[in-house]
Amino acid sequence: MDHDEQEPQAAFRALLHAQRVWDVSLPAFDPAAAPGEPLPLFHRWFGEAVAAGQTEPHTMTLATVDGRGRPDARVLMLHDADARGWHFASHATSAKGRQLAAHPEAALVFYWASQGRQVRLRGPVSSASAAESLADLHARSTGALAAALTGRQSEVLASEAELARASQAAWEQAQAEPDAPVATWTRYVLAPREVEFFQGDERRRHLRLRYRREAPGDAWERELLWP
Repeated sequence: MDHDEQEPQAAFRALLHAQRVWDVSLPAFDPAAAPGEPLPLFHRWFGEAVAAGQTEPHTMTLATVDGRGRPDARVLMLHDADARGWHFASHATSAKGRQLAAHPEAALVFYWASQGRQVRLRGPVSSASAAESLADLHARSTGALAAALTGRQSEVLASEAELARASQAAWEQAQAEPDAPVATWTRYVLAPREVEFFQGDERRRHLRLRYRREAPGDAWERELLWP
């Protein structure tokens, strides 16, 4: 690496190493007082993240694998969390849609920096019905419908001008037809086999509570993990 390359690298490292984590007062967490199943605790933590002013607390990382077993990940929005599982949506023809069709297992990660908290989930993913998927889409904003109508997610784009034309046409259709169908739009549900709640600690004495079960309907087992 020559001198011209070393200077930006050194500046980046200095900037990186100057960052600090959790220079705020973090909430207490008593795993012994946690409920017997993860969903109520997730609902509570989500509400506390919103109350703490966490930016976009409903965003999460979805991890899948491709046909060669290589991991893939992206950030998307949570659409619901109920007794069935954690819900999200995308085009069935997108990269994640194709990956889930071939390997219907995934992981989700929520990170709420304002609370020093993570929630990690792993489990099988199923597709909701076409009717539920369409209802999911039409419950969202005009912009969300327009984005779905634009379609071709993850395909190679020839130019920004092509995107601008397609996006404008999609916006016009979404405004004129708020109930327009999008055949590939699919709501997915991850039914977790594992859910981990991670509470950060300023002294790095982090608390990790994991819920585990073999299949939906089984009783949840709880265990603490070393940080």
